[in-house]
Amino acid sequence: MPLKRYVTEMGMGVDVHGGDYTKAACRAVSDAIRHSSLNFFPHIDYTRDDMRIIVKIGAKHPEQVDRQKVADELPYGQVTVEPETGGLDVLAENGEDLMVVVNAVLLVCFEDK
Repeated sequence: MPLKRYVTEMGMGVDVHGGDYTKAACRAVSDAIRHSSLNFFPHIDYTRDDMRIIVKIGAKHPEQVDRQKVADELPYGQVTVEPETGGLDVLAENGEDLMVVVNAVLLVCFEDK
């Protein structure tokens, strides 16, 4: 069944020391959901468990993102994590540490009835 998008949320996460893309991605997802509350469930014919959440992650090295750990940041719905090239890497001045910036976009969808 086709999906209809109901909500789009954006977030940014940073791992300041260590270059951990998964940690930064989890923080980006947390940032995206931290300021929202989905109050429309009493008004629609869906539940939280019906949500299909597509998490798009932008990271310099998307292959280093642990999809399951990122999905675990979301308390409801069926989550799909899609890492792709994006974000930003900043090497420390001494060249011995890496700061990574990761972006997340959460698309909350429901199957079209």
